[in-house]
Amino acid sequence: MKVIIDGAINVYYVQTLCMIYFPGTKFAEDEVVTEDTPVLQVKLTEEGDAVSASATLKIGERTVSAEYTATRAPKQTPERTRKLAVGGAVTQACSDMLDYRPSWGMLTGVRPSKVATQLLVRGVERSEVERRLATEYFVIPKKAALATEVACNEQKIIATPGKRDCSVYIAIPFCPTRCTYCSFVSYTSKRLLSLIPEYLVKLSEEIHRMFETIRHLGLKVRTVYIGGGTPTVLTADQLRFLLSRVADETDVSALEEYTLESGRPDTIDAEKLRVAREYGVNRISVNPQSLCDEVLQGIGRSHTVEDFFRAWEVARASGIPIINTDLIVGLPGDTFPTFAQTYDKILELAPENVTVHTFCVKKSADILHSGENVYSIHGGDAGKCVDYSQIRAEQTGYIPYYMYRQKNTVGNFENVGFAKPGTEGLYNIYMMEEVHSIFAAGAGAVSKLVDYVPETEGRSTIRRLFNPKYPYEYLRADTAEEMRTAAEEFYREREIKM
Repeated sequence: MKVIIDGAINVYYVQTLCMIYFPGTKFAEDEVVTEDTPVLQVKLTEEGDAVSASATLKIGERTVSAEYTATRAPKQTPERTRKLAVGGAVTQACSDMLDYRPSWGMLTGVRPSKVATQLLVRGVERSEVERRLATEYFVIPKKAALATEVACNEQKIIATPGKRDCSVYIAIPFCPTRCTYCSFVSYTSKRLLSLIPEYLVKLSEEIHRMFETIRHLGLKVRTVYIGGGTPTVLTADQLRFLLSRVADETDVSALEEYTLESGRPDTIDAEKLRVAREYGVNRISVNPQSLCDEVLQGIGRSHTVEDFFRAWEVARASGIPIINTDLIVGLPGDTFPTFAQTYDKILELAPENVTVHTFCVKKSADILHSGENVYSIHGGDAGKCVDYSQIRAEQTGYIPYYMYRQKNTVGNFENVGFAKPGTEGLYNIYMMEEVHSIFAAGAGAVSKLVDYVPETEGRSTIRRLFNPKYPYEYLRADTAEEMRTAAEEFYREREIKM
Protein backbone atom coordinates (compact mmCIF):
# COMPACT_ATOMS: atom_id res chain seq x y z
CA MET A 1 0.00 0.00 0.00
CA LYS A 2 1.20 3.51 -0.76
CA VAL A 3 0.57 6.38 1.70
CA ILE A 4 1.21 9.99 0.67
CA ILE A 5 0.92 12.71 3.31
CA ASP A 6 0.88 16.50 3.29
CA GLY A 7 1.06 18.33 6.61
CA ALA A 8 1.98 17.66 10.25
CA ILE A 9 0.71 14.09 10.17
CA ASN A 10 1.98 11.11 12.15
CA VAL A 11 2.76 8.65 9.34
CA TYR A 12 2.70 5.61 11.62
CA TYR A 13 -0.79 6.55 12.84
CA VAL A 14 -2.07 6.68 9.27
CA GLN A 15 -0.48 3.29 8.56
CA THR A 16 -2.14 1.72 11.60
CA LEU A 17 -5.49 3.10 10.41
CA CYS A 18 -4.88 1.53 7.02
CA MET A 19 -4.12 -1.84 8.61
CA ILE A 20 -7.66 -1.93 10.01
CA TYR A 21 -8.95 -2.10 6.45
CA PHE A 22 -6.00 -3.82 4.79
CA PRO A 23 -4.69 -6.33 7.39
CA GLY A 24 -1.24 -7.66 6.64
CA THR A 25 -0.44 -4.85 4.24
CA LYS A 26 3.09 -3.46 3.98
CA PHE A 27 4.28 0.12 3.48
CA ALA A 28 7.60 -0.05 1.65
CA GLU A 29 8.94 3.38 0.68
CA ASP A 30 10.11 2.07 -2.68
CA GLU A 31 6.97 0.07 -3.42
CA VAL A 32 6.10 -0.07 -7.11
CA VAL A 33 2.51 1.07 -7.54
CA THR A 34 0.47 -1.21 -9.77
CA GLU A 35 -3.12 -0.90 -10.89
CA ASP A 36 -4.31 -2.87 -7.85
CA THR A 37 -2.13 -1.09 -5.25
CA PRO A 38 -4.24 0.95 -2.79
CA VAL A 39 -2.97 4.54 -2.73
CA LEU A 40 -4.02 6.85 0.12
CA GLN A 41 -3.36 10.59 0.07
CA VAL A 42 -3.91 12.56 3.29
CA LYS A 43 -3.68 16.32 3.71
CA LEU A 44 -3.88 18.31 6.94
CA THR A 45 -4.51 22.03 7.41
CA GLU A 46 -4.77 24.01 10.65
CA GLU A 47 -6.43 27.33 11.38
CA GLY A 48 -6.62 28.37 15.03
CA ASP A 49 -8.25 25.59 17.02
CA ALA A 50 -9.74 23.99 13.91
CA VAL A 51 -7.85 21.16 12.21
CA SER A 52 -9.12 19.83 8.89
CA ALA A 53 -8.04 16.67 7.09
CA SER A 54 -8.86 15.29 3.68
CA ALA A 55 -8.26 11.70 2.59
CA THR A 56 -8.40 10.27 -0.92
CA LEU A 57 -8.19 6.51 -1.44
CA LYS A 58 -7.66 5.07 -4.92
CA ILE A 59 -7.87 1.37 -5.79
CA GLY A 60 -7.80 0.58 -9.48
CA GLU A 61 -10.24 2.86 -11.27
CA ARG A 62 -12.26 3.73 -8.18
CA THR A 63 -11.52 6.78 -6.02
CA VAL A 64 -13.21 7.83 -2.77
CA SER A 65 -12.59 11.06 -0.86
CA ALA A 66 -13.62 12.30 2.60
CA GLU A 67 -13.05 15.35 4.78
CA TYR A 68 -13.21 15.79 8.53
CA THR A 69 -12.68 18.76 10.85
CA ALA A 70 -11.83 18.53 14.54
CA THR A 71 -11.85 21.47 16.94
CA ARG A 72 -9.38 21.48 19.78
CA ALA A 73 -11.16 21.01 23.10
CA PRO A 74 -9.95 22.26 26.51
CA LYS A 75 -7.02 20.15 27.84
CA GLN A 76 -6.70 18.45 24.45
CA THR A 77 -3.22 18.40 22.93
CA PRO A 78 -2.62 19.60 19.36
CA GLU A 79 -1.45 16.08 18.47
CA ARG A 80 -4.74 14.56 19.69
CA THR A 81 -6.73 17.08 17.64
CA ARG A 82 -4.70 16.25 14.52
CA LYS A 83 -5.29 12.54 15.09
CA LEU A 84 -9.04 13.10 15.40
CA ALA A 85 -9.11 15.02 12.12
CA VAL A 86 -6.90 12.55 10.24
CA GLY A 87 -8.64 9.56 11.78
CA GLY A 88 -12.05 10.89 10.83
CA ALA A 89 -11.09 11.52 7.21
CA VAL A 90 -9.21 8.25 6.68
CA THR A 91 -11.87 6.17 8.45
CA GLN A 92 -14.66 7.63 6.34
CA ALA A 93 -12.76 7.24 3.07
CA CYS A 94 -11.76 3.62 3.75
CA SER A 95 -15.19 2.70 5.09
CA ASP A 96 -16.90 4.12 2.00
CA MET A 97 -14.48 2.39 -0.34
CA LEU A 98 -14.76 -1.04 1.28
CA ASP A 99 -18.32 -0.76 2.63
CA TYR A 100 -17.03 -1.76 6.05
CA ARG A 101 -17.38 0.00 9.39
CA PRO A 102 -14.84 -1.19 11.98
CA SER A 103 -16.25 -1.78 15.46
CA TRP A 104 -13.57 0.35 17.08
CA GLY A 105 -13.80 3.19 14.59
CA MET A 106 -10.56 5.15 14.41
CA LEU A 107 -9.10 3.76 17.65
CA THR A 108 -5.89 1.97 16.71
CA GLY A 109 -3.89 1.63 19.93
CA VAL A 110 -3.26 -1.36 22.15
CA ARG A 111 -5.55 0.10 24.85
CA PRO A 112 -9.00 0.92 23.43
CA SER A 113 -10.19 1.88 26.93
CA LYS A 114 -7.49 4.56 27.26
CA VAL A 115 -9.66 7.37 25.90
CA ALA A 116 -12.47 6.35 28.23
CA THR A 117 -10.07 6.37 31.18
CA GLN A 118 -8.79 9.83 30.32
CA LEU A 119 -12.32 11.20 30.19
CA LEU A 120 -13.49 9.46 33.36
CA VAL A 121 -10.59 10.72 35.49
CA ARG A 122 -11.38 14.24 34.29
CA GLY A 123 -14.86 13.92 35.75
CA VAL A 124 -16.83 13.22 32.57
CA GLU A 125 -19.99 11.21 33.27
CA ARG A 126 -20.06 7.60 32.09
CA SER A 127 -22.91 8.13 29.63
CA GLU A 128 -21.10 11.12 28.12
CA VAL A 129 -17.92 9.07 27.76
CA GLU A 130 -19.82 6.46 25.77
CA ARG A 131 -21.41 9.15 23.62
CA ARG A 132 -18.10 10.81 22.83
CA LEU A 133 -16.45 7.52 21.90
CA ALA A 134 -19.29 6.88 19.46
CA THR A 135 -19.52 10.35 17.94
CA GLU A 136 -15.91 11.56 17.99
CA TYR A 137 -14.09 8.25 17.44
CA PHE A 138 -16.75 6.36 15.42
CA VAL A 139 -16.78 3.48 17.92
CA ILE A 140 -19.99 1.45 17.66
CA PRO A 141 -22.19 1.82 20.79
CA LYS A 142 -21.68 -1.68 22.28
CA LYS A 143 -17.89 -1.30 22.04
CA ALA A 144 -18.05 2.20 23.53
CA ALA A 145 -20.00 0.74 26.46
CA LEU A 146 -17.46 -2.10 26.85
CA ALA A 147 -14.47 0.26 26.82
CA THR A 148 -16.11 2.48 29.42
CA GLU A 149 -16.99 -0.46 31.68
CA VAL A 150 -13.44 -1.80 31.49
CA ALA A 151 -12.05 1.65 32.29
CA CYS A 152 -14.35 1.95 35.32
CA ASN A 153 -13.35 -1.49 36.62
CA GLU A 154 -9.66 -0.79 36.11
CA GLN A 155 -9.83 2.51 37.96
CA LYS A 156 -11.43 0.85 40.98
CA ILE A 157 -8.43 -1.50 41.20
CA ILE A 158 -5.70 0.99 40.37
CA ALA A 159 -6.99 3.71 42.72
CA THR A 160 -3.96 5.91 43.54
CA PRO A 161 -0.78 4.05 42.50
CA GLY A 162 2.16 4.26 44.88
CA LYS A 163 5.31 5.84 43.51
CA ARG A 164 7.37 3.07 45.13
CA ASP A 165 5.29 0.17 43.81
CA CYS A 166 6.53 -2.23 41.15
CA SER A 167 5.90 -5.70 39.70
CA VAL A 168 8.18 -8.45 38.44
CA TYR A 169 7.99 -10.51 35.25
CA ILE A 170 10.07 -13.67 34.77
CA ALA A 171 10.32 -15.21 31.28
CA ILE A 172 10.50 -18.92 30.50
CA PRO A 173 10.64 -18.76 26.66
CA PHE A 174 10.31 -22.48 25.94
CA CYS A 175 7.33 -24.50 24.69
CA PRO A 176 6.73 -28.19 23.93
CA THR A 177 5.61 -27.23 20.40
CA ARG A 178 5.12 -23.97 18.54
CA CYS A 179 1.58 -22.95 17.59
CA THR A 180 1.18 -22.01 13.93
CA TYR A 181 -0.09 -18.52 14.82
CA CYS A 182 2.57 -17.76 17.43
CA SER A 183 5.39 -15.24 17.12
CA PHE A 184 6.53 -15.17 20.72
CA VAL A 185 10.18 -15.90 21.24
CA SER A 186 9.72 -19.48 22.42
CA TYR A 187 11.83 -22.51 21.67
CA THR A 188 10.81 -26.07 20.96
CA SER A 189 13.63 -28.04 19.33
CA LYS A 190 15.53 -30.61 21.39
CA ARG A 191 18.75 -28.62 21.00
CA LEU A 192 17.18 -25.43 22.30
CA LEU A 193 15.23 -27.18 25.06
CA SER A 194 18.55 -28.63 26.21
CA LEU A 195 19.54 -25.05 27.17
CA ILE A 196 16.98 -24.99 29.98
CA PRO A 197 19.32 -26.08 32.82
CA GLU A 198 21.95 -23.49 31.89
CA TYR A 199 19.23 -20.92 31.26
CA LEU A 200 17.78 -21.41 34.75
CA VAL A 201 21.16 -20.87 36.37
CA LYS A 202 21.64 -17.60 34.50
CA LEU A 203 18.02 -16.59 35.18
CA SER A 204 18.45 -17.28 38.89
CA GLU A 205 21.46 -14.97 38.97
CA GLU A 206 19.55 -12.25 37.15
CA ILE A 207 16.57 -12.59 39.50
CA HIS A 208 18.85 -12.19 42.50
CA ARG A 209 20.49 -9.06 41.11
CA MET A 210 17.14 -7.67 39.93
CA PHE A 211 15.67 -7.93 43.43
CA GLU A 212 18.85 -6.37 44.83
CA THR A 213 18.15 -3.39 42.57
CA ILE A 214 14.52 -3.26 43.68
CA ARG A 215 15.56 -3.31 47.36
CA HIS A 216 18.27 -0.71 46.74
CA LEU A 217 15.67 1.61 45.22
CA GLY A 218 13.32 1.07 48.15
CA LEU A 219 10.51 -0.32 45.97
CA LYS A 220 7.65 -2.58 47.03
CA VAL A 221 6.85 -5.60 44.84
CA ARG A 222 3.10 -5.97 44.44
CA THR A 223 2.87 -8.83 41.92
CA VAL A 224 5.11 -11.47 40.35
CA TYR A 225 4.21 -13.04 37.00
CA ILE A 226 6.08 -16.02 35.54
CA GLY A 227 5.23 -16.22 31.86
CA GLY A 228 6.40 -17.76 28.64
CA GLY A 229 6.49 -19.61 26.48
CA THR A 230 5.20 -22.27 28.82
CA PRO A 231 6.72 -22.16 32.32
CA THR A 232 5.39 -25.63 33.15
CA VAL A 233 7.61 -27.07 30.42
CA LEU A 234 10.05 -27.13 33.35
CA THR A 235 10.27 -30.30 35.44
CA ALA A 236 9.04 -30.21 39.03
CA ASP A 237 12.65 -29.98 40.26
CA GLN A 238 13.45 -27.16 37.85
CA LEU A 239 10.29 -25.34 38.92
CA ARG A 240 11.28 -25.74 42.56
CA PHE A 241 14.73 -24.29 41.75
CA LEU A 242 13.13 -21.25 40.12
CA LEU A 243 10.42 -20.61 42.73
CA SER A 244 12.80 -21.09 45.63
CA ARG A 245 14.99 -18.34 44.18
CA VAL A 246 12.01 -15.97 44.10
CA ALA A 247 11.11 -16.97 47.68
CA ASP A 248 14.69 -16.21 48.77
CA GLU A 249 14.42 -12.71 47.32
CA THR A 250 10.99 -11.49 48.45
CA ASP A 251 8.24 -12.30 50.93
CA VAL A 252 5.82 -14.06 48.60
CA SER A 253 3.14 -14.11 51.32
CA ALA A 254 3.02 -10.30 51.09
CA LEU A 255 2.40 -10.26 47.33
CA GLU A 256 -1.00 -9.20 46.08
CA GLU A 257 -0.70 -11.79 43.33
CA TYR A 258 1.75 -14.51 42.25
CA THR A 259 1.04 -15.98 38.83
CA LEU A 260 2.45 -19.04 37.11
CA GLU A 261 1.27 -19.12 33.51
CA SER A 262 0.97 -22.89 33.20
CA GLY A 263 -0.66 -22.66 29.80
CA ARG A 264 -0.32 -25.93 27.92
CA PRO A 265 -2.47 -28.68 29.49
CA ASP A 266 0.03 -31.33 28.32
CA THR A 267 2.74 -29.81 30.56
CA ILE A 268 0.68 -29.76 33.76
CA ASP A 269 0.85 -32.44 36.44
CA ALA A 270 0.03 -32.66 40.13
CA GLU A 271 3.65 -32.60 41.30
CA LYS A 272 4.44 -29.33 39.50
CA LEU A 273 1.36 -27.64 40.92
CA ARG A 274 2.16 -28.93 44.41
CA VAL A 275 5.51 -27.17 44.09
CA ALA A 276 3.79 -24.01 42.86
CA ARG A 277 1.32 -24.04 45.75
CA GLU A 278 4.12 -24.74 48.25
CA TYR A 279 6.00 -21.62 47.12
CA GLY A 280 3.00 -19.31 47.29
CA VAL A 281 1.68 -19.20 43.73
CA ASN A 282 -1.97 -18.12 43.92
CA ARG A 283 -2.91 -17.75 40.25
CA ILE A 284 -2.33 -20.10 37.30
CA SER A 285 -3.51 -20.42 33.71
CA VAL A 286 -4.75 -23.60 32.06
CA ASN A 287 -5.30 -22.65 28.45
CA PRO A 288 -7.31 -24.84 26.08
CA GLN A 289 -7.65 -22.16 23.34
CA SER A 290 -10.44 -24.38 21.94
CA LEU A 291 -12.34 -27.49 23.02
CA CYS A 292 -12.41 -28.88 19.50
CA ASP A 293 -9.70 -31.45 18.71
CA GLU A 294 -9.77 -30.69 14.98
CA VAL A 295 -9.15 -26.99 15.61
CA LEU A 296 -6.35 -27.73 18.09
CA GLN A 297 -4.65 -30.04 15.62
CA GLY A 298 -4.91 -27.43 12.89
CA ILE A 299 -3.10 -24.77 14.94
CA GLY A 300 -0.27 -27.05 16.07
CA ARG A 301 -1.30 -27.62 19.69
CA SER A 302 0.03 -30.91 20.98
CA HIS A 303 -2.74 -31.44 23.55
CA THR A 304 -6.28 -32.74 23.17
CA VAL A 305 -9.58 -31.74 24.74
CA GLU A 306 -9.22 -34.72 27.07
CA ASP A 307 -5.80 -33.42 28.13
CA PHE A 308 -7.35 -30.10 29.06
CA PHE A 309 -10.02 -31.62 31.30
CA ARG A 310 -7.39 -33.79 33.00
CA ALA A 311 -5.21 -30.72 33.59
CA TRP A 312 -8.20 -28.75 34.84
CA GLU A 313 -8.98 -31.36 37.48
CA VAL A 314 -5.34 -31.38 38.57
CA ALA A 315 -5.33 -27.58 38.79
CA ARG A 316 -8.54 -27.40 40.80
CA ALA A 317 -7.34 -30.13 43.16
CA SER A 318 -4.06 -28.28 43.74
CA GLY A 319 -5.69 -25.70 46.00
CA ILE A 320 -4.34 -22.77 43.99
CA PRO A 321 -7.24 -20.33 44.41
CA ILE A 322 -7.43 -18.53 41.07
CA ILE A 323 -7.43 -20.32 37.72
CA ASN A 324 -7.51 -18.52 34.38
CA THR A 325 -8.44 -20.11 31.06
CA ASP A 326 -7.52 -18.61 27.67
CA LEU A 327 -9.72 -19.05 24.61
CA ILE A 328 -9.20 -17.73 21.07
CA VAL A 329 -11.98 -16.51 18.79
CA GLY A 330 -11.62 -16.89 15.03
CA LEU A 331 -9.14 -19.77 14.89
CA PRO A 332 -8.86 -21.45 11.47
CA GLY A 333 -11.54 -24.14 11.25
CA ASP A 334 -13.50 -22.79 14.20
CA THR A 335 -17.13 -21.66 13.80
CA PHE A 336 -19.73 -20.01 15.98
CA PRO A 337 -21.33 -23.35 17.01
CA THR A 338 -17.99 -24.90 17.99
CA PHE A 339 -16.82 -21.78 19.83
CA ALA A 340 -20.14 -21.41 21.67
CA GLN A 341 -19.93 -25.04 22.75
CA THR A 342 -16.36 -24.48 23.97
CA TYR A 343 -17.29 -21.35 25.87
CA ASP A 344 -20.32 -22.89 27.55
CA LYS A 345 -18.24 -25.86 28.72
CA ILE A 346 -15.62 -23.49 30.16
CA LEU A 347 -18.24 -21.47 32.01
CA GLU A 348 -19.64 -24.70 33.49
CA LEU A 349 -16.22 -25.26 35.06
CA ALA A 350 -16.47 -21.78 36.68
CA PRO A 351 -12.83 -20.63 36.45
CA GLU A 352 -12.13 -17.42 38.34
CA ASN A 353 -10.81 -15.75 35.16
CA VAL A 354 -11.61 -16.28 31.49
CA THR A 355 -9.60 -14.44 28.85
CA VAL A 356 -11.06 -14.34 25.35
CA HIS A 357 -8.53 -13.43 22.66
CA THR A 358 -9.18 -12.73 19.01
CA PHE A 359 -7.06 -14.71 16.56
CA CYS A 360 -4.10 -12.56 15.59
CA VAL A 361 -1.65 -13.24 12.80
CA LYS A 362 1.90 -12.10 13.54
CA LYS A 363 4.35 -11.43 10.73
CA SER A 364 6.66 -14.29 11.75
CA ALA A 365 3.92 -16.87 12.37
CA ASP A 366 4.30 -20.24 10.64
CA ILE A 367 0.72 -20.14 9.40
CA LEU A 368 1.64 -17.37 6.94
CA HIS A 369 3.74 -19.91 5.02
CA SER A 370 0.85 -22.34 4.63
CA GLY A 371 -0.57 -20.62 1.56
CA GLU A 372 -3.85 -20.09 3.42
CA ASN A 373 -5.44 -16.64 3.43
CA VAL A 374 -5.58 -16.04 7.18
CA TYR A 375 -6.39 -12.34 7.20
CA SER A 376 -10.04 -11.38 7.38
CA ILE A 377 -11.39 -7.85 7.49
CA HIS A 378 -14.95 -8.88 8.35
CA GLY A 379 -13.98 -11.77 10.58
CA GLY A 380 -16.52 -14.39 9.56
CA ASP A 381 -18.06 -15.83 12.73
CA ALA A 382 -15.59 -14.02 14.97
CA GLY A 383 -17.92 -11.07 15.63
CA LYS A 384 -20.73 -13.37 16.76
CA CYS A 385 -18.29 -15.29 18.95
CA VAL A 386 -16.94 -12.12 20.58
CA ASP A 387 -20.47 -10.86 21.26
CA TYR A 388 -21.51 -14.24 22.65
CA SER A 389 -18.52 -14.38 24.99
CA GLN A 390 -19.31 -10.96 26.41
CA ILE A 391 -23.05 -11.55 26.82
CA ARG A 392 -22.58 -14.97 28.44
CA ALA A 393 -19.85 -13.64 30.74
CA GLU A 394 -22.21 -10.99 32.07
CA GLN A 395 -25.02 -13.52 32.47
CA THR A 396 -22.72 -15.80 34.45
CA GLY A 397 -21.43 -13.14 36.85
CA TYR A 398 -18.11 -12.17 35.26
CA ILE A 399 -16.96 -8.60 34.73
CA PRO A 400 -14.60 -7.32 31.99
CA TYR A 401 -11.58 -6.06 33.90
CA TYR A 402 -8.93 -5.49 31.24
CA MET A 403 -8.74 -5.27 27.50
CA TYR A 404 -6.21 -4.80 24.74
CA ARG A 405 -6.00 -5.04 20.98
CA GLN A 406 -3.39 -6.21 18.49
CA LYS A 407 -2.69 -5.53 14.84
CA ASN A 408 -4.01 -7.92 12.22
CA THR A 409 -6.67 -9.49 14.41
CA VAL A 410 -9.53 -11.22 12.65
CA GLY A 411 -12.31 -8.65 12.19
CA ASN A 412 -10.26 -6.05 14.11
CA PHE A 413 -11.76 -7.30 17.37
CA GLU A 414 -10.42 -7.10 20.91
CA ASN A 415 -8.99 -9.32 23.66
CA VAL A 416 -10.89 -9.14 26.95
CA GLY A 417 -10.14 -10.53 30.40
CA PHE A 418 -13.22 -11.47 32.44
CA ALA A 419 -13.15 -12.19 36.17
CA LYS A 420 -15.41 -13.03 39.04
CA PRO A 421 -15.43 -9.87 41.17
CA GLY A 422 -12.45 -9.84 43.51
CA THR A 423 -10.33 -12.24 41.43
CA GLU A 424 -9.10 -9.90 38.72
CA GLY A 425 -5.60 -10.51 37.33
CA LEU A 426 -3.81 -7.54 38.88
CA TYR A 427 -0.53 -7.87 36.99
CA ASN A 428 -2.45 -7.60 33.72
CA ILE A 429 -3.90 -4.27 34.77
CA TYR A 430 -0.68 -2.87 36.20
CA MET A 431 1.23 -3.84 33.07
CA MET A 432 -1.37 -2.66 30.57
CA GLU A 433 -2.19 0.63 32.29
CA GLU A 434 1.47 1.43 33.03
CA VAL A 435 0.86 2.58 36.60
CA HIS A 436 4.18 1.37 38.02
CA SER A 437 7.49 -0.12 36.92
CA ILE A 438 7.73 -3.71 35.70
CA PHE A 439 11.15 -5.31 36.28
CA ALA A 440 11.65 -8.22 33.90
CA ALA A 441 14.15 -11.07 33.83
CA GLY A 442 14.93 -13.67 31.18
CA ALA A 443 15.37 -13.92 27.42
CA GLY A 444 13.02 -11.69 25.47
CA ALA A 445 11.86 -9.92 28.63
CA VAL A 446 11.20 -6.18 28.58
CA SER A 447 11.50 -4.08 31.73
CA LYS A 448 9.35 -0.99 31.80
CA LEU A 449 10.42 1.82 34.14
CA VAL A 450 7.45 4.06 34.87
CA ASP A 451 7.13 7.44 36.52
CA TYR A 452 3.34 7.46 36.69
CA VAL A 453 1.49 10.74 36.29
CA PRO A 454 -2.32 10.81 36.55
CA GLU A 455 -4.13 11.58 33.31
CA THR A 456 -5.36 14.85 34.84
CA GLU A 457 -1.80 16.06 35.41
CA GLY A 458 0.02 15.18 32.22
CA ARG A 459 1.85 12.25 30.67
CA SER A 460 3.79 9.50 32.45
CA THR A 461 7.47 8.99 31.70
CA ILE A 462 8.33 5.46 30.54
CA ARG A 463 11.64 3.85 29.67
CA ARG A 464 11.90 0.32 28.26
CA LEU A 465 14.88 -1.99 28.70
CA PHE A 466 15.10 -4.94 26.31
CA ASN A 467 16.83 -8.21 27.19
CA PRO A 468 18.34 -10.25 24.33
CA LYS A 469 15.60 -12.21 22.56
CA TYR A 470 17.32 -15.54 22.15
CA PRO A 471 18.45 -17.78 25.02
CA TYR A 472 21.93 -18.33 23.60
CA GLU A 473 22.40 -14.52 23.38
CA TYR A 474 20.91 -14.03 26.83
CA LEU A 475 23.34 -16.52 28.34
CA ARG A 476 26.25 -14.32 27.25
CA ALA A 477 24.79 -10.95 28.30
CA ASP A 478 25.02 -9.04 31.58
CA THR A 479 21.44 -7.83 31.61
CA ALA A 480 21.23 -7.41 35.38
CA GLU A 481 24.00 -4.79 35.50
CA GLU A 482 22.46 -2.87 32.62
CA MET A 483 19.11 -2.88 34.42
CA ARG A 484 20.64 -1.72 37.70
CA THR A 485 22.42 1.20 36.07
CA ALA A 486 19.39 2.28 34.06
CA ALA A 487 16.96 1.92 36.98
CA GLU A 488 19.17 3.86 39.40
CA GLU A 489 19.52 6.66 36.87
CA PHE A 490 15.77 6.68 36.14
CA TYR A 491 14.73 6.88 39.78
CA ARG A 492 17.52 9.30 40.76
CA GLU A 493 16.34 11.77 38.12
CA ARG A 494 12.86 11.62 39.65
CA GLU A 495 13.79 11.50 43.33
CA ILE A 496 12.24 14.90 44.11
CA LYS A 497 8.86 13.70 42.83
CA MET A 498 9.05 10.35 44.64
